[in-house]
Parts: sequence; C-alpha cells; structure tokens
Amino acid sequence: MEKIERKAHRYGLVGRQIGYSFSKGYFTEKFKVMGLDDHSYENFDLETIKEFESIVKSSAAIKGFNVTIPYKEAILPYLSKIDPKAEKIGAVNTIKVTNNGLVGYNTDSYGFQNSLLPFLTKHHSKALILGTGGASKAVAFALTELGIDTVKVSRNPHGNELGYDGLTEEVLTSHTILVNCTPLGTHPAITEKPDIPYTHLNEQHLLFDLIYNPKKTSFLAEGALRGAATCNGLRMLELQAEKAWEIWNSEI
Repeated sequence: MEKIERKAHRYGLVGRQIGYSFSKGYFTEKFKVMGLDDHSYENFDLETIKEFESIVKSSAAIKGFNVTIPYKEAILPYLSKIDPKAEKIGAVNTIKVTNNGLVGYNTDSYGFQNSLLPFLTKHHSKALILGTGGASKAVAFALTELGIDTVKVSRNPHGNELGYDGLTEEVLTSHTILVNCTPLGTHPAITEKPDIPYTHLNEQHLLFDLIYNPKKTSFLAEGALRGAATCNGLRMLELQAEKAWEIWNSEI
C-alpha cells in the first residue's frame, strides 16, 4: 500500500502569561491518543495583541487558535469573519484559519451552558456574573439563552451593572446563581476570592467558577460551607475544546 504523506497541522493558544495552559496539555494528549503525530499544539504567549499578526504569517501549517485572557475582545480586528453567535457575544475564543482569512467563533458559551445544565433547578432563575471581561460576555449570553436573568458585578460598574458594595442580602437571596468570571483564586493565589458577602449564601445557591486550578477555589469553598451546589470550570474547558476541534475540522 502506498504511504500517504500527511502535512503538519499546528494549533495553539493565544494569550498572556499562559504557562498554566489547560489547552496545550489537553490537545497534546488528544493528538497522541488519536495517533495524530503530525499535529501539534503550542502556547503563543504575547505581550501585546500586535504580535498576533506575525504569528499568523509565520507558518502555513497553522490551522487554528484558541484565545484566552486578555485577548478575547482585542483579537476581533484581526479576523476576516466572525460567526454570528460570537458577534452577538462580542468575544472570540476560537479561530479557524481558512483560505479566505481568519474566522472567529465563541465556544465558551457552549462549554459553559452545557456544563451548567446538570446543576440547574427550577429556583435558579436569576444570576450574578462576577467580572466583565470576554468570558463574562459568553456566560451572560449562555444564561440568557436559558431564560435566566443576569446582572454583572464590577469593581467599576457602568449602566445596569452592580458594584460589589451593592450586593445586599436581598440581591444575594434573589440571585441564586453566582458565576466567577474573574481570575481571583487561580493557582498560586488560591486564597483570593471575589469580595462578596458570603454569609448570605445558602443551600438554594449554585456557585460556578470558571477557574479549574485549584479544583475547589476559595469562592467555591465558601459556597459549599453554606450548603450551596458548586462547579468548577474543568468540564466547561473540555466541552469548549471539543467544540473548537469540531470547528477546525469542519467545512465552511
């Protein structure tokens, strides 16, 4: 049988200070299991988003990117096309390299929504989103799709956002889903957590942390201590990674 020569396929994560990268380990193992020895995944650790253009031009073998903090919004001007859902969200975390340029997608909303669903009960009708970055936009979009009212909480609130000093007992009692979209509590700063009045939490609450390292952040631990259901970001990352893989291998 004639041996088929396969071309190299490079993928990578665009972000800043991403040595901790979940994606690199996940896809490296995935390629190994699938026998894709011509596939590779690397970290593109950029000081500024301006460096992105030279990376794209550096190799025709690059087929796709994941995008993380702080570039999920800053990456938008470098794209030739944006998927309608990602455009509504206003942030991109997956890029497919095509013959017609770079196409941006958002798989965060898919990953978050599908990892949250098993924990939802009928009293989970309102949510507080802690943080206002690119990830929070995907979370807000996913919650709205599920018919859950959302309010964002920020250190510098604008418009309909709440400040942390506005998290009264009444607000915490009525908003039974809390999603941490801030980096507070990420390893190695594991004692940090969002500045909210945890004493108002109870068994009606569901706390979701986008952080996956450590498995139980201080934010989640405070909720568990008071009987709340908790979930970290690991399953979300796995789901959004698989959705990215699907996109990279799809015909568009």
